Amino acid sequence: MMRTVIRHAATLVTMDADRREIPDGALAIRNNVIEWVGPSAELPPELAQQANRTVNAAGKIVLPGLVNTHHHFYQTLTRVIPDAQDAVLFDWLKTLYPIWAELRPEDVRVSTQLALVELLLSGCTTSSDHHYLWPNGCRLDDQFEAAEEIGVRFHGARGSMSLGESKGGLPPDRVTEDEESILRDCRRVVEAYHDASPYAMRRVVLAPCSPFSVSPDLMRESAALARSFGAAGIRLHTHLAETVDEEEFCLSAFGQRPAAYAESLGWLGSDVWHAHCVHINKAEIGAFARAGAGVAHCPNSNMRLASGIAPIRALRQAGVAVGLGVDGSASNDSSHLLGEARQAMLLQRVQGDPHAMSARQALELATVGGAAVLGRDDIGSLASGKAADVVAFDLNAISYSGAAVHDPVAALVFCHPMTVDFAMVNGHMLVENGKPLYVETDLLVQAHNQAARQLLQRAGKA
Repeated sequence: MMRTVIRHAATLVTMDADRREIPDGALAIRNNVIEWVGPSAELPPELAQQANRTVNAAGKIVLPGLVNTHHHFYQTLTRVIPDAQDAVLFDWLKTLYPIWAELRPEDVRVSTQLALVELLLSGCTTSSDHHYLWPNGCRLDDQFEAAEEIGVRFHGARGSMSLGESKGGLPPDRVTEDEESILRDCRRVVEAYHDASPYAMRRVVLAPCSPFSVSPDLMRESAALARSFGAAGIRLHTHLAETVDEEEFCLSAFGQRPAAYAESLGWLGSDVWHAHCVHINKAEIGAFARAGAGVAHCPNSNMRLASGIAPIRALRQAGVAVGLGVDGSASNDSSHLLGEARQAMLLQRVQGDPHAMSARQALELATVGGAAVLGRDDIGSLASGKAADVVAFDLNAISYSGAAVHDPVAALVFCHPMTVDFAMVNGHMLVENGKPLYVETDLLVQAHNQAARQLLQRAGKA
């Protein structure tokens, strides 16, 4: 039995049902589960005495590990490609598909590790990743193996594309798969990797890519397959209503707007979450709320690709679960989840209402909101019985000077986003004093840069 005590946090942000913020806060952890939370002065003496490890969090703000609900790890290899820097989504994709077609298993592994370390340093302890290209022997197995080495909770979304250009879709045929093979591999990875137990470190999601890259049949069959596993809780994920171009595609190809199209295929439900949802109207928001479908909000990517502003305030007011996603690192060029929370707050306000989102609401999206979107009740808050996923930021950082005196919780979001001081996942300390403990970051960056160069060379773009 391993007991860890964290005490004397300047502020302990619980994100529990009462949203308690505890000055001079403490928590006790038994193995990988939180067993007590409260003021340091009230820490039971026996818990302090039995601690194998005590962490002094003086001068730090401590909060639940952040939750990332949408990403494309492999895109860390294609950040700021010049020809894609000033493009809207469809043009951006057409520029990058030929490069991504040259991915190899080693690229998937190193990009997964790089993305997860970057996320971890931003305060993220649980991440989903939507990977939908599988050329040259790449498999979801590569991601699970890489994620296990880093130690971050990982929801691997087995993405797919089957509707190539020859069938009226957007991607080139050579990056698509046949649907029978897709469904067969989806079943395989669920049976090999999905862990439905509490505090699971890995889960599988079935995730056809988008309305313009898969057929209606694959959407229906993927949903049926996921639901055939019953209590295992296989969730469904896809991109939806991201751009006006997608809306026009759906109206032309299917005679329906994207949200109505998804609903007609059984893709609005409490086991489904959609990325983006920029272009949905009031009636569609109501349909999401009634069905219990969730949304991954990706503000940086939506701005980067000039996609628009998602109606997050309206979604939340309707009762829709909303989490944050940093989205692909080729449409965000960063994997900083705390930075995403800041942008979410600012983007809602830019429409003219300073009350559209507060700093604390932005942190809710990044914690309990993300947990709800992923269908998890064991992460996202600091409370007895929750997973020991804990991060801390140093309030003595220059960016917080002055702000931390007035409101340290708001400072996390209003001020320039910082990296963590420490990060714990599942009871294991992975970052201390701002440095990953088990990763040689210099070597990882070198390997990742080399992989990026070789990828461009294979694609004839170097």
